[in-house]
Amino acid sequence: MHSFKELIAQFSQQFDQWHFPEEPKRLYNAASHILQIGGKRIRPVLCLMGNELFDELHQDAFQVGNAVELFHNFTLIHDDIMDKAPIRRGHQTVHTIYGDPAAILAGDVMLINVYEMLNKVQSKYKQRIITVFNKAAIEVCEGQQIDMDFEQMEPEQVQYDDYVRMIGLKTSVLLAASLQLGAIIGGGSEGNQEHMYAFGKNIGIAFQIQDDFLDAFGDPDKFGKQQGGDILVNKKTFLLLKAFELCNAAQKAELKKLMDTHPDDKVARVLDLFRSCKVDAWAEKEKERFQQQAFAHLEDIAVLSARKKPLMELADFLLNRQQ
Repeated sequence: MHSFKELIAQFSQQFDQWHFPEEPKRLYNAASHILQIGGKRIRPVLCLMGNELFDELHQDAFQVGNAVELFHNFTLIHDDIMDKAPIRRGHQTVHTIYGDPAAILAGDVMLINVYEMLNKVQSKYKQRIITVFNKAAIEVCEGQQIDMDFEQMEPEQVQYDDYVRMIGLKTSVLLAASLQLGAIIGGGSEGNQEHMYAFGKNIGIAFQIQDDFLDAFGDPDKFGKQQGGDILVNKKTFLLLKAFELCNAAQKAELKKLMDTHPDDKVARVLDLFRSCKVDAWAEKEKERFQQQAFAHLEDIAVLSARKKPLMELADFLLNRQQ
């Protein structure tokens, strides 16, 4: 068994050697940009860990991990265009450097390469791999559309359970599917695959709560994004939705005014309201709730407890990170 840090090193060593053709330069430089600025490589490592929980690491797990990581970066390029985001991982976003058309095409060519990679796995489970991946890929797109629909709604119109469902689609399903894809390669039973998926999905929701928290309260030098970026664009996040539940009438009116007027000190004033409503403390408890649900599913996976230790360590890393 390997630790997640060891698996990150193994995955990155082979993934970072992969590159696009040289021509046309604008297209492939745009595609290469987001890969060259790194990332945590969490999803492909989950694929490796899902494999290793049940069997020795197989080359197909790296192949599928490459596809998952490429797909994830494709979604980030397109998400940044939709969100008009200037910063990703502490660097300029692809569309701000190369323009929207090149960024869109770069994402498209990355997605096509995803299926080139998936088609190279062993035939005995290729169809199952593609079916699980396709389901997750569709749900990621559905989640992004629901998220964009929420942007056109007032915060009071967005129900908390609907927001959790959106996050489950947009963020969690790819984490969950990565674990399941690895379990398929490792020979895990259907029941164990289901528990792996549920573990990943709950960790993904907790991960998004942490992500929302860091966007508001994290150190931008560590987090790699503009501080308060979600606040500046009035994005419906766990924090904002809960603030409208917890704030009193005067605080709620002030929060709505800040969302409508965009003063220079908007971020600081919204954060003060969040703290006054104790949204920061609530976020910690809610993150813990989903984490415990995830661990319950991990406990039910029928393998020796010692083999689950790397997944426990990864969950701790993801949910206690500062970046």
